[in-house]
Amino acid sequence: MSTIQSEEQARDYVRALCNVSAFANLGRLVDGLIAENRNQNLIAEPTVEIIWQRHIADSAQLLEHVSRGTSPWLDLGSGPGLPGLVLAVMRPELKFVLIEERQKRTNWLVQMVARLQLPNVSIEASRLQTVPRQDAGVISARAFAPLAKLLKLSARFSTSETAWVLPKGRSAEQEIRALPERLQQVFHVKQSLTSADAGIIVGRGQIRAGELP
Repeated sequence: MSTIQSEEQARDYVRALCNVSAFANLGRLVDGLIAENRNQNLIAEPTVEIIWQRHIADSAQLLEHVSRGTSPWLDLGSGPGLPGLVLAVMRPELKFVLIEERQKRTNWLVQMVARLQLPNVSIEASRLQTVPRQDAGVISARAFAPLAKLLKLSARFSTSETAWVLPKGRSAEQEIRALPERLQQVFHVKQSLTSADAGIIVGRGQIRAGELP
């Protein structure tokens, strides 16, 4: 598929990935994001007008890089629920854990989970370092930390079967090349569907914190 270039294309893309009920719930999430953005800076103001393209479709595309049914899904530094809350709406049959330490954002996430009626979502309102260890089926993180630091912080959640889907900007290839040689073989970059300048670091496998500086 070519790069999504309009709000209409973004909605059509997302609609094709979920059922009617989930798509309607995403509309409620969008309304909630826009309303709350007046109280706290959840998303950059210029992106409000292209919210489906820049945030919803950008999150939704991660589903294409993970085998259907894989769970639980750990979303690190979930912030306004991007991508974790979007994906949890689209896949209510899967378990999602949203990890976010900023209190105002976790309060909003709790409110939205209740409003959208998402029993498949739990929220860890703490620093990643203090979250109890659990085996992750998927680990995602959007604008959380440079790749090496992200991997070191989240290594204890990974297993040999863990899928990694990490949206990045232009630095994606460079960040992989900066990893130790073994880890360079674990990850590769897929082109983002929402920006010609962005990539998604995709991989599968267990990471050991000792492998990273």
